[in-house]
Amino acid sequence: MIDRWTHAWVQAPLNLLAKSLVGKVTPDQLTLAGFLIGLLSVPLLAMEWYIPALIAIMSNRVLDGLDGTLARYTQPTDAGGFLDICLDFIFYAAVILGFALANPAQNALAAAFLLFCFMGTGSSFLAFAIMAEKHQIERIQFDSKSLYYLGGIAEGTETLLFYVAICLWPQQFSTLAFIFGALCLITTLTRVYGGYRTLSRLPGQSESPS
Repeated sequence: MIDRWTHAWVQAPLNLLAKSLVGKVTPDQLTLAGFLIGLLSVPLLAMEWYIPALIAIMSNRVLDGLDGTLARYTQPTDAGGFLDICLDFIFYAAVILGFALANPAQNALAAAFLLFCFMGTGSSFLAFAIMAEKHQIERIQFDSKSLYYLGGIAEGTETLLFYVAICLWPQQFSTLAFIFGALCLITTLTRVYGGYRTLSRLPGQSESPS
């Protein structure tokens, strides 16, 4: 919901960092490094080392922003965009797994509910991206995204803020996970509705009368 504003705020520092890395590292290398650092949060969370886990999570997010910025200074590729989005979804789910491992009795149900909700936001995002590419629908929010970006209440910034909150107040994980999961469900419903309406209005997409 607020990605369009936070995206603009972080561009200046990311641009400076990216310029200094041109010719020294590739965007795909940054993507893989960020993913591996992010995965460190799983064992850290399982051991209930929440602040080190938060550092790993934040490092992942910084590198996730940096790889795309660097790609625009070199040569963006479909392969790089594909790798980035796949590893992002795996990372987001891995953090929730870490909290389930930290305290299965208290966190497992909330973690399962949130992963269910993540399936809705992720599938609606990717399904619409496929159709938008097929019909050459222009991106309406972020020119730098590798895929058409269909927004909602629970986007990248909100997810990061949620991860910060559950690392700072891990005893509240279940409550926060159910709340954020509900926001994800609302996002899924709005994406499915908005995506269906958008696609059904394209030429030749109206249903024939019975």
